[in-house]
Amino acid sequence: MTLSTKIGKKSETPLFGQILNLIPNHLLITVIDKNLSDKHCSKYKTKDQLVSMMFGQLNKCLSLREICIGLGNTPEFITDLGLEQSPARSTMSDGNAKRDYKVFENLYSGLMDYYKGTYSKRPEYKVIQEIKGKNIKIIDATTMSVCLSLFDWANFRTAKGGIKTHVSLDEATMVPDMINITEAKVSDRRGCDNFRYEKDTIVVDDRGYFDFKLFRTRIDDKNHLVTRIKSNIVYESIIEMVLPKDKDQHILKDEIIKFTSVSAEAAGMKDVLMRRVAVYIEEDNRTVELITNNMMWSAATIAELYRRRWLIETFFKLIKQNLQIKTFLGTSQNACKSQIFIGLITYFILELIRRTISTVKHKFGHFVTLIRICLIQYRGLDYIVNGITDTVKKGRQKNKDMPNPCQQTMKFRSKKNNSEPKTAFF
Repeated sequence: MTLSTKIGKKSETPLFGQILNLIPNHLLITVIDKNLSDKHCSKYKTKDQLVSMMFGQLNKCLSLREICIGLGNTPEFITDLGLEQSPARSTMSDGNAKRDYKVFENLYSGLMDYYKGTYSKRPEYKVIQEIKGKNIKIIDATTMSVCLSLFDWANFRTAKGGIKTHVSLDEATMVPDMINITEAKVSDRRGCDNFRYEKDTIVVDDRGYFDFKLFRTRIDDKNHLVTRIKSNIVYESIIEMVLPKDKDQHILKDEIIKFTSVSAEAAGMKDVLMRRVAVYIEEDNRTVELITNNMMWSAATIAELYRRRWLIETFFKLIKQNLQIKTFLGTSQNACKSQIFIGLITYFILELIRRTISTVKHKFGHFVTLIRICLIQYRGLDYIVNGITDTVKKGRQKNKDMPNPCQQTMKFRSKKNNSEPKTAFF
């Protein structure tokens, strides 16, 4: 798929409309037909909900009222977005609660497939030479706190509610390829039960995913796993590897081990050889112990893979700070899931623009701000992302021979009152 835009300062479509045009209409129709999401619906259709909620994401609207006011800007603005009318608050509320969130989940997956050949790797991406060409997936979860009395389905603690988003992030593109949204009481480990990968994929996660049954699944799928070992795990050291003397001084230990616990035996992991690598992290002045089923890579490569696990923490921070993920505009489970998936669609489109259309190296937060303040402007997308800068600009110079209208008015009034003419200073 080749992405192209009109290069020009002025546009007949507002910036928001140009962003929406990056979602192929045939793809939207396909997912609507698949999920029957417009069945028995005459006004507030799937596209209307997508447009409304994406407008709320980009503008960080805190209520449906703000979306309603923003979309009802002018009749021309509504028409140029491809809508027949701006939605009412009650209509938006009903749509969020009743329309199945899976239509937006399918749309997100469809967009990833459609732009697969276009979507570039993150600008900061650096290849690990020893594992060049392999796919790296990072797994983690993030929790959004909510009021339990309003979100009665989002069980977390006794007097606190929460919504947990389990994410499988592609390390090269920094785009989630698998998402599972649950109540916060679901453990990180149980939230990734359906995350299965093709052969030779590298799966990196943290200590919360240390589970013998999960290890067995990854090994059966012929995946490479890198995770942090728990402190109370029982194992037997088989062979201790020789560490290089002239490099990789942060590697403290590298050994082959076998798990010896009853739970390891029950999961079929007792006789499986694993590798334990102890790494010193200078920045935090601490040591972490890693476990992997790969025996060939250098210990430094394993340590680097775990270090890149922090990329998913950066991803969570970006979407929480720049999109509308933490404050929900509906209280039902369906409404919350719809909002999260539409937020991920918005993130995907923004990153698509930033990496393929923009030639300026924008940081994501600055880029989202630029889009937000220009959202209703009738300027070309290419011009906005490449031509607008934060440098100081001078206003248009007025003709010095032209009289100042304010001074003329003051002179007229002064003559009428038989007093000396005065000049007004504003």
